[in-house]
Amino acid sequence: MDGVGHCHGGDELKELASDLSRAVETARSVGLPTTVYLLSMALVEVREAARAADEEDDDGAA
Repeated sequence: MDGVGHCHGGDELKELASDLSRAVETARSVGLPTTVYLLSMALVEVREAARAADEEDDDGAA
């Protein structure tokens, strides 16, 4: 972030997606199916946001 709340290239979102992915695997390994489901839904949303941020950056660079 640039201090004003703007993400650069979705890097923060990609990092969050990575953290969520690890959390999903941890929840799965300890047998928490509801947590796995909720984290998976969050992961989908974050990945979509990261993809949109990347596309926005690509459009801005053109």
